[in-house]
Amino acid sequence: MAQPPKPGGQKSGGQNPKGKSQRQLAQKMVAENRQARRNYEIIDHIEVGIVLTGSEVKSLREGRASIAEAYAREEDGQIVMVNATIPTYAPAGQFNHEPGRKRILLVKKREFNRLVGAIDRDGRTLVPLELYFGPTGMAKIKLALATGRKAPDKRDVEKKRDWDRQKGRILRARG
Repeated sequence: MAQPPKPGGQKSGGQNPKGKSQRQLAQKMVAENRQARRNYEIIDHIEVGIVLTGSEVKSLREGRASIAEAYAREEDGQIVMVNATIPTYAPAGQFNHEPGRKRILLVKKREFNRLVGAIDRDGRTLVPLELYFGPTGMAKIKLALATGRKAPDKRDVEKKRDWDRQKGRILRARG
C-alpha cells in the first residue's frame, strides 16, 4: 500500500527541496589562486587535507580566506602552507586563531616523498590552487607541483591561449 505524501511536499531520502543531497551542499569553494596558472606551469596536482582550529573552520564556512600569495614547503618532516590568510572569527573571542600562521597539510607518505623529491631535485614549487570543503565536509586544498614562468613565457602562453580562442570562434562561424 502506498504511503501518503509528506506534508509540505518535501521529498524523502535526505534531500532538500532543491533536489541536492547533503554531500552536494557540503561541497563549497572557499578560495582560489587565480594567478597560479599564469605565474606557474602546472605539472601535477594533488588533493590534500589541512589541519585547522575550530575558529578557522568557522571563518572558512563564511567564505573568508586568501591563498593568493601562499605556497607550501617541507619543514620538520611535514609539508606546511605558508602565507595563507584566514581572517579571525569574531564570535570566537579569546579562543581565536592567528590569521597568518603556518598550517600543516595532510599528505600520504608516498606522496610526501614524491613531492619533496621533486622540490629538492628539480627545483619545483608547491602552490595551492583551491581551498574548498570536500564531499564529506572536510577542508581540502588542491595543491599543484609547478615550475615558475618568466615574463616572456607568460606572454607566449597568453598569445597562444588568445589565438586558440580566436581560432575556435572562426571555426564556429564557418561551421
